[in-house]
Amino acid sequence: MTLPTKLLLLALLSWAPSAAAQAKDSTATPLSELVRWKRLAERITIVRDDWGIAHVRGKTDADAVFGMMYAQAEDDFPRVETNYLNALGRLAEAEGESKVWQDLRMKLFIRPAELQARYRASPAWLKRLMDAWADGLNYYLATHPEVKPRVLTRFEPWMPLAFSEGSIGGDIESISLAQLEAFYGEHSTRPVPQEVPGPEKEPSGSNGFAIAPANTVGKRALLLINPHTTFFFRAEQQVVSEEGLNVYGAATWGQFFIYQGFNDRLGWMHTSSGVDAIDEYAETVVRRGEQLSYRYGKALRPLLTSTVQVPYRTADGMATREVTVYRTHHGPIVRAEDGRWVSVRLMERPVEALSQSFLRTKARNLKAFRKALALDANSSNNTLYADADGNIAYFHPQFVPQRDDHFDWRKPVDGRDPRTEWRGVHGLEGSPSVVNPPNGWLQNTNNWPYSVAGPYSPKRERFPRYMDTAGENTRGLHAQRVLEGRKDFTLERLIQAAYDSWLPAFAELVPPLVRAYDALPATDPLREKLAGPIEALRGWDHRWAADSVPTTLAVFWGQELWDRAKALPALKGLGNAELMHFLATQTSPAQKLESLAVSTERLAAGFGTWRTPWGEVNRFQRLTGDLVQPFSDAGPSLPVPFTSGNWGSLASFGARTYPGTRRMYGTSGNSFVAVVEFGRDGVKARAVSAGGENGDPRSKHFADQAARYAAGELREVYFSPSQLQGHTMREYRPGT
Repeated sequence: MTLPTKLLLLALLSWAPSAAAQAKDSTATPLSELVRWKRLAERITIVRDDWGIAHVRGKTDADAVFGMMYAQAEDDFPRVETNYLNALGRLAEAEGESKVWQDLRMKLFIRPAELQARYRASPAWLKRLMDAWADGLNYYLATHPEVKPRVLTRFEPWMPLAFSEGSIGGDIESISLAQLEAFYGEHSTRPVPQEVPGPEKEPSGSNGFAIAPANTVGKRALLLINPHTTFFFRAEQQVVSEEGLNVYGAATWGQFFIYQGFNDRLGWMHTSSGVDAIDEYAETVVRRGEQLSYRYGKALRPLLTSTVQVPYRTADGMATREVTVYRTHHGPIVRAEDGRWVSVRLMERPVEALSQSFLRTKARNLKAFRKALALDANSSNNTLYADADGNIAYFHPQFVPQRDDHFDWRKPVDGRDPRTEWRGVHGLEGSPSVVNPPNGWLQNTNNWPYSVAGPYSPKRERFPRYMDTAGENTRGLHAQRVLEGRKDFTLERLIQAAYDSWLPAFAELVPPLVRAYDALPATDPLREKLAGPIEALRGWDHRWAADSVPTTLAVFWGQELWDRAKALPALKGLGNAELMHFLATQTSPAQKLESLAVSTERLAAGFGTWRTPWGEVNRFQRLTGDLVQPFSDAGPSLPVPFTSGNWGSLASFGARTYPGTRRMYGTSGNSFVAVVEFGRDGVKARAVSAGGENGDPRSKHFADQAARYAAGELREVYFSPSQLQGHTMREYRPGT
């Protein structure tokens, strides 16, 4: 044994009191593995800035990934683990039987043996990163024996293939859990339950703006990165290696790539797409004796069956539900409808998706970025792009199956008909895209690609209908308004545009309400009852503000009117902008006025008066590190001036009341917000995250960004060493 190895073993035994005990325990981590991890850690430095953000540096990309995952686990291991419990279909092992159907949904597509085989066949460079991912998390657990995982006591390197894009579940979440349970449940007669309309969810997705140098004061390209996710879903990190990696931005907890961010040469922003890249097939199933088959063309094919085991936690220990699942060559059966079984087909390219996710972070120019996209493994994200060469671009998802556009792919198509088969994918070149449009700006707010660059957008008639099912939305209309015709953008003015307070939905909805009131007979009781609220709305500029009473009135009234119209068949399938137009023009004057009367009564009952400022109602609260937050009006909270994106607010805050609360508390919308300026001499950026970087309420970085977040005040990003200088709070190696 060499002297350095002896010293390393001595250091290990003194550094981790548990190491000696582990060495005697055959079920624990072998000491040789601890030695290997310790050696890897010596190649990595983590710097924490004054906001607690981790700046990770390693010699190789794999070193950087090791440190990245170690730092994520330090900040919020419970969220790292929970994201993988979700991705692997193992949440019921932690949370019980109520999660069985959610787990089954994942297990229909996530099969460990298959992912392990894909891992073994992966390119060597990608395997090194997956190995480093597992090493970093396992090293964290080995050096933090006080941390008790709920389920995952050991991370395996194949696991990132279960979570290779940016969002948990991704395409799989489109499968209804109620319908899955109705089909596979123990006493199922396989009906399709009717979905009961619930409260309108905050639009998931995001905003992205790209501004060309010609439209900026500094003649440098600018990028807005504004994901709308559940709060505390992503970490903020910088990851650097001596192999050319130098990237900053938002990484979903548990992933080893920056999902939305920038490097020293370029940046990108993903928004959820309205593309239809998932298909359902109505299968004709035939039973002959004990054999189940399905019709395809003129033939019968055997229906594939398998048994899926779904373990779940009970008060007495672990139990397991066994489910016999069925699949055709299209995909697994997920429900029954009109006497036929429905299968689902979606993208299953985890190696390519994971490769693409990492490679784009190392791209140095537009050509290299496009090369990463050409892997055609993005089925759900629109991408806004800007770089130091002055390029801006928009790219549609590349994994869009080529299909016969005569079929309505929004509904299940006939699985018997060979004409419904996929014919490859459209790919990068066959999907809508725009590079360097003459207007000098690009935007996407989860709306269709046909307004991304104003008059220079892709033409709708050139693409099949399934390229977009979302249509236009009010945030898209708002984005075009704040970008059109401006040549004076700076970082500060881009922030102002991102937080512009106009609410286009109410600019359309409120005038018909006022006209309905003005048309009331003088003797109508509503004239006196609604006089005050109508005058407040009549003089409103349709802009949110924390001290705005009309904002409160409008949001409560708009939601009440929407709730009354939900059951109307005409609303089904409408895009957000179309829906708001419908509410403005197709609901009756009586419906509008009655909704306002109900809303004012609700406000008076909850707050003592309808004259309640919006910031008194709409609040940001972060009380604990638990994954489920116990919202309480008695606890500390901050006013938030912006509203739900449903009303066209670019800055989005999805809030609602909870049991025992009068106030509305946000859980989704603006999460990570950044603006970036790209120059040949480097980048400048500002950012803010919801609450703070660390998930531990005892940390100073648990809520140190909360006030900035609520006010839309972005802080400086310390990207370069010179920017970080003077803002370093701690420098260390993993495990120390």
